[in-house]
Amino acid sequence: MDHEYDVIVVGGGAAGLSGAVALLRSRRRVLVVDAGSPRNAPADGVHNLLTRDGLPPRKLLALGREEVRRYGGEVREGRAVSATPLDDGFEVHLDDGGRLTARRLMVTTGLVDELPQVDGLRERWGHQVLHCPYCHGWEVRDQRIGVLATGQTAVHQALLFSQLSDDVVVLAHTAPPGPEDRARLAAAGVRVQEGEVVTLEGASGELEGVRLADGTRVPLDAVVVAPWMSARSAVLDSLGLTAEAHPSGMGEQYPSGPMGRTDVPGVWVAGNVADVGAQVVGAAAAGTMAGAAINMDLIEADLEERVA
Repeated sequence: MDHEYDVIVVGGGAAGLSGAVALLRSRRRVLVVDAGSPRNAPADGVHNLLTRDGLPPRKLLALGREEVRRYGGEVREGRAVSATPLDDGFEVHLDDGGRLTARRLMVTTGLVDELPQVDGLRERWGHQVLHCPYCHGWEVRDQRIGVLATGQTAVHQALLFSQLSDDVVVLAHTAPPGPEDRARLAAAGVRVQEGEVVTLEGASGELEGVRLADGTRVPLDAVVVAPWMSARSAVLDSLGLTAEAHPSGMGEQYPSGPMGRTDVPGVWVAGNVADVGAQVVGAAAAGTMAGAAINMDLIEADLEERVA
């Protein structure tokens, strides 16, 4: 069957765009379908990306799209909602009713951060409300940092942020640390504040502190949370794949083998949809590797047909 594309990349973040470029540089016909809602959009800048530190997330994606088009690739605004296997390929269905065909699929749709239900948290996400010390910890160094305890990762986060500030407090909230963890926190100079947090206080776009259920106010400049990272893909689900819990308990991701190959022949995954802990640079690297794997898979398929 003569498909419109060699590869359709579902999701145009760092992983998807990097994978598309790798394929295009091998002269593949590639389409990237992207809804334009990157996970890191609320952040001021991307970090730990050599030579691009601090670049606004949407600017990074705009540059990536330009690069894809420079190599002859296509980028289409939209959302892929499902896919159907065809003879040596797939039909991808878009939310606007469009239908496209490709020999192979790369799914790089990322994940969604599901935040604790605390008033004032969501609107400060990516600014005064953080989760990763490596992504945004430097920006809050030496500030008053509160770690909201909602699960097993709070102590781990507090210890990491204690390297960046001498004023770190664990807000016991709904998951107070046990005696052993309290001893470790104390040894690291981290204190524990009892009580459930009910709201974050401060003017719009600012943070002055948090208010506890008993009325106590804790002055803070930044709040660290552990979101549930939900890597869900309507396309992967439609093909019979299922997200599984990450060993850390941080969220769910789709399992894959070497270089992103899934259990569905012809389908690869890369980035946060397959690794909830991947930063931008890791997602981009995974996308490049998946692109290389798909290119080789197409070469082998063509050789098999010619030999036969």
